[in-house]
Amino acid sequence: MSLILRFLGVGSAQAPELGSACGVLEQDDEPLLMIDCGAEALSAYLDRYGKSPRAIYITHTHMDHVGGLERLFYEVYFDAELRGCVRVYAHAALVPLLQARVADYPEVLAEGGANFWDAFRLIPLSRGFWCDGLWFDVFATRHHAPHTSFGISLAGSVVWTGDTRPVPEMLGAYAANGELVAHDCALVGNPSHTGLDDLEREYTTEMRSRFILYHYASEADAAVMEARGFRVARRGDAFALAPPRGRMRVLTEVD
Repeated sequence: MSLILRFLGVGSAQAPELGSACGVLEQDDEPLLMIDCGAEALSAYLDRYGKSPRAIYITHTHMDHVGGLERLFYEVYFDAELRGCVRVYAHAALVPLLQARVADYPEVLAEGGANFWDAFRLIPLSRGFWCDGLWFDVFATRHHAPHTSFGISLAGSVVWTGDTRPVPEMLGAYAANGELVAHDCALVGNPSHTGLDDLEREYTTEMRSRFILYHYASEADAAVMEARGFRVARRGDAFALAPPRGRMRVLTEVD
């Protein structure tokens, strides 16, 4: 099994030229799991893979992370083979927010007769979830309000924080096996996002050595981060991952 993390976008909500922050976990050169689905991210996904995503994990419900779901509804709903099959994984605490943000319009089709979630297979979760035989752990992050943002970990391979303040206690538990860590970082921190000084204060040297920074505001900011010794992702970058150490199961014809 070969695993790759590909960044389809690396920008903050105010940096559309860098693309909506989004990662795709690829297994054996095929997309396995899309992480977040902002408007620019969905376009980048379709351009890259030539097909709609089959599985999406939502870290939180700000529109630069979920705004592509409305367009994806139309891509999927009118495709008989895909309707109801695209998995959307979201922490149970996010489901009411996700419903309010993207699914609660009175008539998703002007003609009526359709519910937003008819196009998708919504999978609420808490501790984690299975996706195509791999177990992903889910953990709370700090994005200005409790229970509104959740990171993801594939043990031994990769952690994606989503938008967050520093969470050393979580990474101590969910990035304890040498995982590559894709970490939110702005040049200067604020109540919703980590800044460079926060990284240097809150994390060990060893942990920082495994960071790939994303969700920044400009290429100039990325250059400053690199000058401070950090690795920074650019749109389209791909990173090979170590084999997962977590729970796995072999899919059979019965599955």
